[in-house]
This record gives sequence, C-alpha cells and structure tokens, in this order.
Amino acid sequence: MADTRMVAASMAGTLAQPRFGLVSAVDPVNHAVKVMTQPSNIESGWLPCAAMQVGSLRIACPPDIGTHVLVVHVEADAEHGVAAVPVYDAVVMPPASPATGKPAQPGEMLIVAGCGAPPANGGTATGQATDNAPWWHITKDTIHSGAGQATETLTATGKAWKVGSVGMVLDATGLHVTGGPITTDKDMTAQGTVTGQADVIANGTSGHGHTHPVTDAPGTTGAPQ
Repeated sequence: MADTRMVAASMAGTLAQPRFGLVSAVDPVNHAVKVMTQPSNIESGWLPCAAMQVGSLRIACPPDIGTHVLVVHVEADAEHGVAAVPVYDAVVMPPASPATGKPAQPGEMLIVAGCGAPPANGGTATGQATDNAPWWHITKDTIHSGAGQATETLTATGKAWKVGSVGMVLDATGLHVTGGPITTDKDMTAQGTVTGQADVIANGTSGHGHTHPVTDAPGTTGAPQ
C-alpha cells in the first residue's frame, strides 16, 4: 500500500508555486505583463497584472519594465498565472514624501510620480522624484500634495496653498493672501468695508491723495482727511 504522505509530497512537487520575477514586457492596453521568473530567468507568457480597483471606479497603474513582482498561479497551474502585486526590494526603495522627508508610515498613503524606472544595472533607486514631479501624501491628520514650486495642505481647520513665495490660507477667519497681489479680469463685490492700508486707486486716480475742483470759488479742495 502506498504511503499517502509520499503521494502528497510527490503531487505537491508538481504544483506550480508562487514565484518572484522581474517584469520584462508591458501591455498597457490589456493591463498585462510578461515576467522573467527568478532565479530560473525564464520568461512567462502574457499575464494579467493585478489592479487596485476595477468596476465603476477604475485605477490603472501598469508597472515599469524591471519591476519586482509576485506571480501567483491560478489553482497551481503553471500555464495560468497573474502578476499579483509589485514589491519593493533593495533595488527599488520606497519613495520619500516631499512633505515629511520620510517614506509613508503606517496609516498613511503616499503617491509620487517621476521616480524613474528600475535601474537596469542592478543599482539602487532611493525613491526620490524629479524636481517638478507631482505627489500626494495623506497622513493621519493632513492631506499634502504638490508639484514643483506649488504645494497644497488640507487639515481639519483649513486649507493652504503656496507657489514660490506667494501663499494663501483659507480658514474660519477668512481668506488670507501673502507675498503677492490679487488680480482679476472681472468685478469684485464686497458686502462689508474695503480697506486699503496704503491707498485705493480707481482708474489711475488715488483715493488717498486726489483733490476735488471747487465750482463756486477758485482753487481746489484739500486732500482727503
């Protein structure tokens, strides 16, 4: 009588197991990839690349060639697999947040574009993005985002924008702009008082230093008091 343990071990040895591999080709239209399995270095056929979400809300993010992925075989069939998930490794490291200077921590989510494809020579990639690349970082109490000189911060008490040296803050006390002028090609309407600390100019005429002609006597009035 055959030893069932030996039979089970023999069957298990013929079943395809999950494997790590490197993406060798990408088909963005079908969201599929070919993978060079490691350490055998054998290229697979086209495999579905797992997505974060499909349906009425769809998120697509095809991996770069050279990305480290885990290949899972459906029902242990070596001919039918899926590139289940990309993984960070010693070659491609997690990105650092421009807002905190650190990788995403537990309870956070960080998206950084412009980090570049995995290096072909096997060197490491620190995860730093190019200077003007867009990024988005949600922490436990703040949503940060930006691109180049522009940054945006959202908290429970307000929202702040900054572009170079110009900043704008919207909070419960109102809208505050610093570092630059406010320009519009349309009208401005205020239900309250408009205050100019230096001057108010209408069509080139100063509201602080202009004078008025006197119709019933020679000369003009004095400046506004």
